[in-house]
Parts: sequence; structure tokens; C-alpha cells
Amino acid sequence: MTGSLLWPDFKFEWPMLSMPGEKNSAGVAFSEPSGVIGAWGVPFYNTLILLTSGLTITWAHWGLKKDNRKQLIIGLFLTVLLGFIFVAMQAEEYIVAYSEFNLKLTSGTYGSTFFMLTGFHGLHVTIGAIMLLVMLVRSIKGHFTEKHHFAFEAAAWYWHFVDVVWLGLFVVVYWL
Repeated sequence: MTGSLLWPDFKFEWPMLSMPGEKNSAGVAFSEPSGVIGAWGVPFYNTLILLTSGLTITWAHWGLKKDNRKQLIIGLFLTVLLGFIFVAMQAEEYIVAYSEFNLKLTSGTYGSTFFMLTGFHGLHVTIGAIMLLVMLVRSIKGHFTEKHHFAFEAAAWYWHFVDVVWLGLFVVVYWL
């Protein structure tokens, strides 16, 4: 009952693209996006990229455990490359969201949720790719053996966690 009094034009829908009568703390009306980012474009390709990077880091780990430095270095290189490709594609997605869909942090619930969730994930992918780049340099210098490589394993665990979180975000942010 109070909802209809406070917000008579409210429609229960997701994503909530409009916020009738709402203004931000500066008194400026929220910008309304003209649409949402579809799941089957860049987000889908980014999902494939991260899933593939999970395979390449696992392949690199197997190479390390078998004392196959060539496999380790190639796998790590591919994983780092895929990580930075993911970040570049996410940046492109943000440009499209802003320019074509008028999607901004000030676009109400959908805009702030979209940018906060995907932005924090993109930050973690960037951190993970940098960590793996350090592991690549250390691998090239021969710092790891098949028995002593905890730093590599910790970075790989982090990377797998980033992969799994993305699968949840893909479903929640893009697919639903």
C-alpha cells in the first residue's frame, strides 16, 4: 500500500530501466538507458575467453608438474593474453553501453548494478592477469620447480575463482 503512495508509477520489472520522478542527491533526474546489454554478444565471447583461460592455466600447471617448461610458459602466456583480451573487450562493451544505450552509473538500479558488478570483476581480472604475468616472468627465469611452486598455484587458484565468479555474473547481469 505505501509503495503505491510513494511511487505510483512503479512497475516491478528487471532490469528497471526507468525511475519515475527520482533524482540523485544533486537534484538531477537519473538518465534512462535506451536498452540493456544482451548476453549473446561481447559478454558471451568474454565468457568463452575466460573459460578457455581456465583451460590454459590448468595446462600450464600440468606442464609445471611434469617439469615441461615450454608447456608452462606457453600456457601462462596464453592465459595472460586471454585475460587482457577480456579486459579490452569489457572496455569496448562499456563504450557501447555508454554511447549506444545511454547506460551510466546514474541510470538507476540497472546502471549502477551493471557497472559495479562488471567493473569490480574487470578489476579482479586485471589484477589476476598482472599476477600471472609476474608468474610468467618468474617461470621464464626458472624460479619454479615441479615440487616448489606455491606462488604459481596461488595465482592459478585466484584465476579459477575469477572464472567461476564470471559465470555467476554472466547469468545474473546478462542472461536473466
